Amino acid sequence: MSTQDIQLIHWDPDKEGELSEQAMRDKLVAMGYQVSRYVYTEGTVFPDHNHDVDKIDAVLAGRFRMSMHGEYVMLEAGDCLVVPRGVVHSAEVIGEQAVISLDAIKID
Repeated sequence: MSTQDIQLIHWDPDKEGELSEQAMRDKLVAMGYQVSRYVYTEGTVFPDHNHDVDKIDAVLAGRFRMSMHGEYVMLEAGDCLVVPRGVVHSAEVIGEQAVISLDAIKID
């Protein structure tokens, strides 16, 4: 697999305006997702795991290194990673700044 198999969504301030928690939440809800907010502190690691739902992990602040399909991507403010159901992935907070994340679960 390659990073082409990893679907990233980047916030586009020219089209979507200034990034804010409410604006990102509204975007994810409009895409058919239920959204929860989480804060992950320095040193937080989520080892390989999967979910039985389709998800998007969206970052509002901090740096979140995620792996999927044997590839790593670094998510920063305004970045979203599409995580299909059943796909093994992991995540790790990078640096001292906490990651503020919106966890979006696809509504069937």
